[in-house]
Amino acid sequence: MAEVREDLEAFTAELFDGFFRADQRRWGQVYVRGLLLDGKRKSVEPMAARLGEDGNRQALAHFVTTSPWNPAHVQARLAWMMQDAIRPEALIVDDTGFLKDGNASACVSRQYTGTAGKVTNCQVGVSLHLATDRASAAIDWRLFMPASWDPTSPEADPDKVARRGRCGIPAQAGHLEKWQLALDMIDEARSWGVDVPLVVADAGYGDAAAFRSGLEERNLPYTVGISGRHSAHPADARPVQPDYAGTGRPPKMQYPDPPQTMKDLVIAAGRRAARPVSWREGSRPGTSRSGFKRMYSRFVALRIRPAGRGIRKTAGDPELPERWLLAEWPATEPEPVQFWLSSLPSGMPLATLVRLTKLRWRIEHDYREMKQALGLAHFEGRTWNGWHHHVTLVSAAHAFCTLQRLARDPKDPVRDRAFTK
Repeated sequence: MAEVREDLEAFTAELFDGFFRADQRRWGQVYVRGLLLDGKRKSVEPMAARLGEDGNRQALAHFVTTSPWNPAHVQARLAWMMQDAIRPEALIVDDTGFLKDGNASACVSRQYTGTAGKVTNCQVGVSLHLATDRASAAIDWRLFMPASWDPTSPEADPDKVARRGRCGIPAQAGHLEKWQLALDMIDEARSWGVDVPLVVADAGYGDAAAFRSGLEERNLPYTVGISGRHSAHPADARPVQPDYAGTGRPPKMQYPDPPQTMKDLVIAAGRRAARPVSWREGSRPGTSRSGFKRMYSRFVALRIRPAGRGIRKTAGDPELPERWLLAEWPATEPEPVQFWLSSLPSGMPLATLVRLTKLRWRIEHDYREMKQALGLAHFEGRTWNGWHHHVTLVSAAHAFCTLQRLARDPKDPVRDRAFTK
């Protein structure tokens, strides 16, 4: 226990080294330690009760809610530390809900969240995570602002706009789609020097052509979930020059056949195109050497040319860009059940394509740990800064746990199934 305490002190000393004031460095370390202690609630008052002589409730509340420190400075240091420790294969983007009973917290609204699986009263946070199969860490957060909180939006709600001042929302903060927040965080992480080998996201982001175009403009490879209703041409389709009578502007080259839905393209390839792939160990007992059951399914991988609005073409090239369409088609299902679009290279082996695509499980694992063990959703303050401070400190506590696990057995890929506080 003394050794862990020393490790935590060294970790927080490095993390908060950029703070000019000694009291901020002190209460940063105490707050993270409070998050790591056993206890059901990780809001300020119950943490203060567990911290003994360091349990100054007023000082902790001031540090997390009103102290003027920039969470981006802590997040940048956290990103540097965890990039060296994890050596990420991907940056993963997703969002999670923070359920609320009242309407006073910053950006709370009735909106959909996968946390509840329905429209409910909540805040929604978008996060960015470094990940490999063996470890992951949240390095950046944004609180999503519904249009009803934005005074410049036609959907602005006067009551919510009036609460902006009490919640300490910056005047320049306005409504942005979640995919735009994700691109902003990716840009910020790159400005910190974080390498982005691959971007992974679910269909909530992948369905937005503007998000995919933003990644392509940044020359960032991606593998993202997508709805099967999107349209595409087969990879071997070629545009042709329509007949031209010789008057007026010549028509642009066009594909002779209309695009098909991605789902129809996979079904046309047929069940025989599906190949079995095992991509990682799961959490259930099994017969593998590790004692855990391997994750397994059947996948179809096709080279296609996505069509529709928002698809970027190379200047001067009439052909649509070629991409991977990956579909999961279990043997027990009559049709494919899930689809992904990827800009990874054409020679990518199927097993590698599936493994990288399925890395998104890490972000769900992170949310579960941070919510169940580290109090991610327990912040009781109502301010914009307080929310961003709290989620950053929870990310720091989670990163410390990850570093402890890696130090115990750096070669073990999934020994964090049962989260150790």
